[in-house]
Amino acid sequence: MPDYRQRIYQHYLEAGATAPALDKLAEFMHRAPYLERLIRDHFPENKETAILDLGCGAGAMEYFARRQGFGNITGIDRSPQQVAAARSLGLTGVREGEVLEVLETLKAASQGLVIAFDILEHFTKDELLVLVDRVARVLKSGGKFLIHVPNGESPFGGRVRYADFTHELAFTRESLSQLLNACGFSQIHCYEDLLVPHGILSGSRWLMWKFIRGILRFYLAVETGQIDAGMIFSQNLLCVAVK
Repeated sequence: MPDYRQRIYQHYLEAGATAPALDKLAEFMHRAPYLERLIRDHFPENKETAILDLGCGAGAMEYFARRQGFGNITGIDRSPQQVAAARSLGLTGVREGEVLEVLETLKAASQGLVIAFDILEHFTKDELLVLVDRVARVLKSGGKFLIHVPNGESPFGGRVRYADFTHELAFTRESLSQLLNACGFSQIHCYEDLLVPHGILSGSRWLMWKFIRGILRFYLAVETGQIDAGMIFSQNLLCVAVK
Protein backbone atom coordinates (compact mmCIF):
# COMPACT_ATOMS: atom_id res chain seq x y z
CA MET A 1 0.00 0.00 0.00
CA PRO A 2 1.41 3.45 -0.90
CA ASP A 3 2.54 5.65 1.98
CA TYR A 4 -0.18 8.30 2.36
CA ARG A 5 2.39 10.72 3.78
CA GLN A 6 4.37 10.76 0.55
CA ARG A 7 1.28 11.81 -1.38
CA ILE A 8 0.29 14.56 1.07
CA TYR A 9 3.86 15.84 1.48
CA GLN A 10 4.22 15.98 -2.29
CA HIS A 11 1.35 18.47 -2.36
CA TYR A 12 3.13 20.40 0.40
CA LEU A 13 6.06 20.74 -1.97
CA GLU A 14 3.96 21.63 -5.00
CA ALA A 15 2.18 24.37 -3.07
CA GLY A 16 5.32 25.55 -1.30
CA ALA A 17 7.37 27.16 -4.02
CA THR A 18 10.36 28.91 -2.57
CA ALA A 19 9.39 32.32 -1.24
CA PRO A 20 11.64 35.33 -1.86
CA ALA A 21 14.23 35.83 0.86
CA LEU A 22 12.63 39.12 1.95
CA ASP A 23 9.28 37.37 2.45
CA LYS A 24 10.90 34.62 4.51
CA LEU A 25 12.77 37.19 6.57
CA ALA A 26 9.51 39.03 7.29
CA GLU A 27 8.00 35.72 8.40
CA PHE A 28 10.97 35.14 10.70
CA MET A 29 10.69 38.58 12.27
CA HIS A 30 7.03 37.96 13.08
CA ARG A 31 8.23 35.06 15.25
CA ALA A 32 11.20 36.94 16.69
CA PRO A 33 9.93 37.70 20.25
CA TYR A 34 8.90 34.07 20.80
CA LEU A 35 12.03 32.44 19.37
CA GLU A 36 14.43 34.89 21.01
CA ARG A 37 12.89 34.17 24.42
CA LEU A 38 12.98 30.42 23.74
CA ILE A 39 16.70 30.61 22.96
CA ARG A 40 17.42 32.71 26.05
CA ASP A 41 15.46 30.37 28.34
CA HIS A 42 16.36 26.92 27.03
CA PHE A 43 19.52 26.95 24.93
CA PRO A 44 22.84 25.89 26.52
CA GLU A 45 25.17 28.42 28.08
CA ASN A 46 28.07 27.28 25.91
CA LYS A 47 27.61 28.96 22.53
CA GLU A 48 29.77 26.29 20.84
CA THR A 49 27.44 23.43 21.82
CA ALA A 50 26.35 21.24 18.89
CA ILE A 51 22.63 21.81 18.20
CA LEU A 52 20.40 19.77 15.88
CA ASP A 53 17.03 21.15 14.69
CA LEU A 54 14.75 18.41 13.32
CA GLY A 55 12.16 19.47 10.76
CA CYS A 56 13.66 22.96 10.75
CA GLY A 57 11.73 24.44 7.82
CA ALA A 58 13.53 27.42 6.33
CA GLY A 59 15.80 27.75 9.36
CA ALA A 60 14.13 30.33 11.60
CA MET A 61 15.68 28.76 14.70
CA GLU A 62 19.15 28.86 13.15
CA TYR A 63 18.64 32.48 12.09
CA PHE A 64 17.91 33.69 15.61
CA ALA A 65 20.36 31.32 17.30
CA ARG A 66 23.21 32.65 15.18
CA ARG A 67 22.17 36.20 16.05
CA GLN A 68 22.66 35.26 19.71
CA GLY A 69 26.09 33.75 19.06
CA PHE A 70 25.36 30.05 18.54
CA GLY A 71 27.53 28.96 15.64
CA ASN A 72 27.25 25.17 15.71
CA ILE A 73 23.65 24.52 14.69
CA THR A 74 22.43 22.14 11.98
CA GLY A 75 18.87 21.95 10.65
CA ILE A 76 17.28 19.01 8.84
CA ASP A 77 14.19 19.25 6.62
CA ARG A 78 12.77 16.93 3.97
CA SER A 79 11.55 19.80 1.76
CA PRO A 80 14.01 20.99 -0.93
CA GLN A 81 12.02 24.23 -1.18
CA GLN A 82 12.57 24.97 2.51
CA VAL A 83 16.27 24.17 2.22
CA ALA A 84 16.53 26.47 -0.80
CA ALA A 85 14.78 29.25 1.13
CA ALA A 86 17.25 28.83 4.00
CA ARG A 87 20.21 28.96 1.63
CA SER A 88 18.84 32.17 0.05
CA LEU A 89 19.09 33.73 3.53
CA GLY A 90 22.66 32.53 4.01
CA LEU A 91 21.66 29.79 6.48
CA THR A 92 24.22 27.20 5.47
CA GLY A 93 23.45 24.90 8.41
CA VAL A 94 20.14 23.74 6.89
CA ARG A 95 20.27 20.58 4.76
CA GLU A 96 17.80 18.20 3.18
CA GLY A 97 17.20 14.82 4.77
CA GLU A 98 14.85 12.40 6.49
CA VAL A 99 14.91 12.82 10.26
CA LEU A 100 15.15 9.14 11.20
CA GLU A 101 17.87 8.46 8.65
CA VAL A 102 19.96 11.47 9.69
CA LEU A 103 19.72 10.58 13.39
CA GLU A 104 20.95 7.08 12.60
CA THR A 105 24.08 8.41 10.89
CA LEU A 106 25.18 10.79 13.67
CA LYS A 107 27.76 9.82 16.25
CA ALA A 108 26.56 8.86 19.71
CA ALA A 109 26.69 11.64 22.33
CA SER A 110 27.52 14.22 19.65
CA GLN A 111 24.78 16.80 20.35
CA GLY A 112 24.12 19.08 23.31
CA LEU A 113 20.61 20.08 22.22
CA VAL A 114 18.08 18.50 19.87
CA ILE A 115 15.02 20.52 18.82
CA ALA A 116 11.76 19.00 17.53
CA PHE A 117 9.23 21.73 16.76
CA ASP A 118 5.93 20.54 15.27
CA ILE A 119 7.35 17.20 14.14
CA LEU A 120 6.61 14.46 16.70
CA GLU A 121 2.89 14.57 15.92
CA HIS A 122 3.64 13.34 12.37
CA PHE A 123 4.83 9.92 13.60
CA THR A 124 2.98 6.85 14.81
CA LYS A 125 3.61 5.55 18.32
CA ASP A 126 5.96 2.81 17.14
CA GLU A 127 7.89 5.28 14.96
CA LEU A 128 8.14 7.72 17.85
CA LEU A 129 9.84 5.17 20.07
CA VAL A 130 12.47 4.72 17.37
CA LEU A 131 12.86 8.46 16.85
CA VAL A 132 13.17 9.35 20.53
CA ASP A 133 15.57 6.45 21.12
CA ARG A 134 17.76 7.84 18.35
CA VAL A 135 17.57 11.34 19.79
CA ALA A 136 18.65 9.96 23.18
CA ARG A 137 21.56 8.15 21.53
CA VAL A 138 22.96 11.28 19.85
CA LEU A 139 22.54 13.50 22.93
CA LYS A 140 25.35 13.93 25.42
CA SER A 141 24.70 13.16 29.07
CA GLY A 142 22.92 16.23 30.43
CA GLY A 143 21.87 17.29 26.92
CA LYS A 144 18.39 18.68 26.28
CA PHE A 145 15.53 17.63 24.03
CA LEU A 146 13.32 20.66 23.23
CA ILE A 147 9.85 19.69 21.98
CA HIS A 148 6.80 21.57 20.67
CA VAL A 149 3.64 19.50 20.02
CA PRO A 150 -0.19 19.75 19.92
CA ASN A 151 -1.64 19.78 23.42
CA GLY A 152 -4.37 17.21 24.03
CA GLU A 153 -5.31 18.90 27.33
CA SER A 154 -6.39 22.12 25.63
CA PRO A 155 -10.10 22.71 24.98
CA PHE A 156 -9.04 23.56 21.42
CA GLY A 157 -6.26 21.00 21.12
CA GLY A 158 -8.14 19.23 18.34
CA ARG A 159 -7.78 22.33 16.19
CA VAL A 160 -4.05 21.67 15.90
CA ARG A 161 -4.25 17.87 16.11
CA TYR A 162 -6.54 17.66 13.07
CA ALA A 163 -5.27 20.67 11.16
CA ASP A 164 -2.93 18.47 9.11
CA PHE A 165 -3.93 15.14 7.53
CA THR A 166 -0.49 13.74 8.36
CA HIS A 167 -0.82 14.39 12.11
CA GLU A 168 -1.00 11.09 14.00
CA LEU A 169 -1.13 12.25 17.63
CA ALA A 170 -1.63 14.96 20.19
CA PHE A 171 0.09 14.82 23.59
CA THR A 172 -0.51 15.63 27.22
CA ARG A 173 2.06 16.20 29.95
CA GLU A 174 1.49 12.64 31.07
CA SER A 175 1.68 10.90 27.69
CA LEU A 176 4.75 12.84 26.60
CA SER A 177 6.47 12.07 29.91
CA GLN A 178 5.67 8.37 29.46
CA LEU A 179 7.34 8.38 26.06
CA LEU A 180 10.40 10.31 27.23
CA ASN A 181 10.86 8.25 30.40
CA ALA A 182 10.69 5.03 28.37
CA CYS A 183 13.54 6.34 26.20
CA GLY A 184 15.83 7.31 29.08
CA PHE A 185 15.03 10.98 29.65
CA SER A 186 14.66 12.62 33.06
CA GLN A 187 13.86 16.08 34.47
CA ILE A 188 10.90 16.47 32.12
CA HIS A 189 9.26 19.89 32.29
CA CYS A 190 6.20 20.95 30.27
CA TYR A 191 5.09 24.54 29.75
CA GLU A 192 2.25 26.46 28.18
CA ASP A 193 3.03 27.79 24.74
CA LEU A 194 2.49 31.44 25.58
CA LEU A 195 2.91 34.52 23.46
CA VAL A 196 5.60 37.00 24.43
CA PRO A 197 4.26 40.50 25.24
CA HIS A 198 6.13 43.04 23.14
CA GLY A 199 3.61 45.83 22.64
CA ILE A 200 0.17 47.05 23.64
CA LEU A 201 -1.75 44.52 21.53
CA SER A 202 0.28 41.47 22.54
CA GLY A 203 0.32 42.66 26.16
CA SER A 204 -3.48 42.91 26.12
CA ARG A 205 -3.75 39.42 24.65
CA TRP A 206 -1.41 38.09 27.35
CA LEU A 207 -3.57 39.59 30.11
CA MET A 208 -6.78 38.25 28.56
CA TRP A 209 -5.21 34.78 28.34
CA LYS A 210 -4.44 34.87 32.07
CA PHE A 211 -8.11 35.67 32.73
CA ILE A 212 -9.36 32.90 30.43
CA ARG A 213 -6.91 30.43 31.98
CA GLY A 214 -8.34 31.20 35.42
CA ILE A 215 -11.84 30.41 34.18
CA LEU A 216 -10.68 27.10 32.71
CA ARG A 217 -8.94 26.13 35.96
CA PHE A 218 -12.13 26.95 37.87
CA TYR A 219 -14.17 24.76 35.50
CA LEU A 220 -11.86 21.78 36.04
CA ALA A 221 -11.82 22.31 39.81
CA VAL A 222 -15.63 22.17 39.81
CA GLU A 223 -15.71 19.02 37.65
CA THR A 224 -12.87 17.09 39.33
CA GLY A 225 -12.73 18.56 42.82
CA GLN A 226 -9.00 19.10 42.37
CA ILE A 227 -6.85 22.13 41.59
CA ASP A 228 -3.99 21.39 39.19
CA ALA A 229 -1.75 24.45 39.07
CA GLY A 230 0.35 22.90 36.30
CA MET A 231 -2.52 22.33 33.87
CA ILE A 232 -1.65 23.42 30.33
CA PHE A 233 -4.44 24.96 28.27
CA SER A 234 -2.62 26.42 25.24
CA GLN A 235 -3.25 24.64 21.93
CA ASN A 236 0.40 23.57 21.80
CA LEU A 237 2.74 22.69 24.64
CA LEU A 238 6.47 23.09 25.09
CA CYS A 239 8.55 20.37 26.74
CA VAL A 240 12.18 20.29 27.85
CA ALA A 241 13.65 16.90 28.73
CA VAL A 242 17.17 16.18 29.97
CA LYS A 243 19.04 12.97 29.14
